[in-house]
Amino acid sequence: MHEKDPLFQPIKIGSKTSPNRFAINAMECCDSDENGNPGPKTYRRYRNHFEGGCGVIVLEAITVGYESRSRLNQLSVMPRNAKALEKFVAEMKSINKDAIFVWQLTHSGEISHPDFSKRVTPKQMYGFEGELLEEDDVKKIQQQFVTAAKIAHDAGADGIDFKVCHGYLGSQMTRPYNDRKWAYGGSFENRTRFAYETYEMINKEINDPDFLVGSKVSIWEGFPGGQGSAGPESALMDISESLELCKGLEARGAKFIIVSAGSPSITLALSQPDAKIPRDVYTHFTFQKAVHDVLKPETAVIGSAYSVLNNGNNKLVTRRKEENTLEYWGNRNIREGVTDMIAIGRQSLADSWIPRKMLEGNENEIKWCTACDNCIEFLIRQQNVGCATRDKEYALALKAIREKEGMLKEKKT
Repeated sequence: MHEKDPLFQPIKIGSKTSPNRFAINAMECCDSDENGNPGPKTYRRYRNHFEGGCGVIVLEAITVGYESRSRLNQLSVMPRNAKALEKFVAEMKSINKDAIFVWQLTHSGEISHPDFSKRVTPKQMYGFEGELLEEDDVKKIQQQFVTAAKIAHDAGADGIDFKVCHGYLGSQMTRPYNDRKWAYGGSFENRTRFAYETYEMINKEINDPDFLVGSKVSIWEGFPGGQGSAGPESALMDISESLELCKGLEARGAKFIIVSAGSPSITLALSQPDAKIPRDVYTHFTFQKAVHDVLKPETAVIGSAYSVLNNGNNKLVTRRKEENTLEYWGNRNIREGVTDMIAIGRQSLADSWIPRKMLEGNENEIKWCTACDNCIEFLIRQQNVGCATRDKEYALALKAIREKEGMLKEKKT
């Protein structure tokens, strides 16, 4: 019976309890209103998530400032958004009061979109040049994170995920590539200063032991000098610093670490394993175990990259189909101490009702993610994001976008 499976056992995260081991990963969907408040599609999507029964729901990357952001219609968390966000939380909590609602706070740094915002960077990287940050700039950004965390707390969120992954500012600071001689670069101590100081500032400002603080971390970004590299120009993997980072965050109050990898702007198939070459799902398992082994038992480890497994319809070989599924590996990895929870990203757009449907014996009704990555195409095009495979509305939207692009190309030729 599913209710006896590890995936359906409750787990403590700080002072709160998740009713199961399923989490919704942060998935940017570009559907805020013109002020960065949740729009109608945002409401629809999260109502669905809260109804579906996952124990932890992470609000997509919500920017702490509008001057440097990666998405045109990106959710923002600034004083102007406070009332709208409070209303948003109240409705979601009324749907499912048992789900733990965490907000992923972010600043895009060097991957801010230059068409409508300013790129800033701790050290210029080829292809991602931006204005160099100075210490005063960093202090202002840290205060933005503190303000955002306070807004989240006052709005009724259960906690925040201080983003240190996927090429956003948090990971730009900590990666070995940031060897610039300044207070936030060079040594590991300097490169972690941004994250550690911000944690301490947030904890001091909020001073609420029930408010969860944690981070999503890319253990290895997969390019020279990225997080998990052996040096600022090295292409070799060395995740010792990434593990030390996780331990340092834990020491400063992190109640959970969401384990990820890659930088979608550079190594997309590492951050979310590709359907054609899904083997990096095992790389993610390895990173989850490494993090789990160095953290205290009471710190929850949440693993990513499970969507590509779906119901066993994937290109992984050497194992029977029933031993290649999201359910199989989720249960096994929790049972064997690889991770404490599993997070679904792309799968949450296809169908986030996995817990409810499994418990009700309706597995055959689950709309499994095919890892087609059409959702990523929407994101790259700065369009509202949804599942074009499982949702007719988004299938028609993608068709229209491609037809329009085709017509524009014809005019140019």
